[in-house]
Amino acid sequence: MIFLYFDPGLGAMIAQAVVAAVAAVVLFSKNLMYKVKLFFGLVKHNDEKDDVFDEINIKDSDLENKNSSDS
Repeated sequence: MIFLYFDPGLGAMIAQAVVAAVAAVVLFSKNLMYKVKLFFGLVKHNDEKDDVFDEINIKDSDLENKNSSDS
């Protein structure tokens, strides 16, 4: 029987891999379940919450002024 040496660095690496795997599974399943519930209509789609860019108001004149000042 061959005994392997497990130092604290290897133990920390194994613990980090386990925590990362659990976090990945939780986040993936949460996103997947949300999409499944949204498909079947069990969750209301909130347009205000999802559309972040509507809160940013940029006028076309501001963009033109920035582009002309860059040249």
